[in-house]
Amino acid sequence: MKKWICLIGFAGFVANLYAQMESSPGPTFDIVERRHFQENRPLPYPPLRESDLLWEKNVWRVVDTREKMNLPFRYPPRPLFTILAEGVQSGRLTAYSVEDDRFSSPLEVSDVNRMLYHVDTVPIYDIDSGTENYQVVASEINVEDIKRYRLREVWYFDSNTSSLKVRILGIAPLKEEYDDNGNFKYERPLFWLYYPQCRELLSKEKAPNPFNDHSLISWEGLFEMRFFSSYIMKASNLQDARLEEYYSGVDLLMESERIEQSIFNFESDMWQY
Repeated sequence: MKKWICLIGFAGFVANLYAQMESSPGPTFDIVERRHFQENRPLPYPPLRESDLLWEKNVWRVVDTREKMNLPFRYPPRPLFTILAEGVQSGRLTAYSVEDDRFSSPLEVSDVNRMLYHVDTVPIYDIDSGTENYQVVASEINVEDIKRYRLREVWYFDSNTSSLKVRILGIAPLKEEYDDNGNFKYERPLFWLYYPQCRELLSKEKAPNPFNDHSLISWEGLFEMRFFSSYIMKASNLQDARLEEYYSGVDLLMESERIEQSIFNFESDMWQY
């Protein structure tokens, strides 16, 4: 009797094993199915009342992706610009004019596509007929030309928690332009994106971790934890002027650091008696 029970149990085990083999998926990039980012949601901002704002300062920053700390922005399989461009083209994100960092002049998807694709006429020579024809070809923007990003953020002192906090308001990719000989001409912003609208999309996109492939971090988490290097290019002022209009070279970086330090010192100065 026991022998038959063992045989039946073994037969059930083999049948279950074959069923798992038939239902198992094909080759996969990972060793387990990752569901974390499929179900991930950005944490809502804490409630904030106007009466709790004791002090605030608008700041514009530049993130240079060529710096070692910012190399994840250029991750070849899926750089940040690709994520943002796909979000705009799919309608999940709204792009705004580069002249409007107050996010009041939205752009059409067709306007953004003209920035992302370059249309050119290419001559094609037909050997059989000996004639030359022209064909219109659309080439995609070179992601390598997006080397820097511009951020707009607000630093504020919350009297309810007696702490200094920051919120990112916007992000704009900067594209380098070259002449026909490959010489650099200038750098221009493509469009502005309202960062709070981007949080949902960025929370489902994995940012590369150079230290541990298993440690999962989203792009939204990277920005919220401020895991990037940057420098201030402009702070709110009466002339609405950028630092580069008054400083250059090392002096520009020193003035940027001075503004940065003055913002952090504000919180400690609140506790001085």
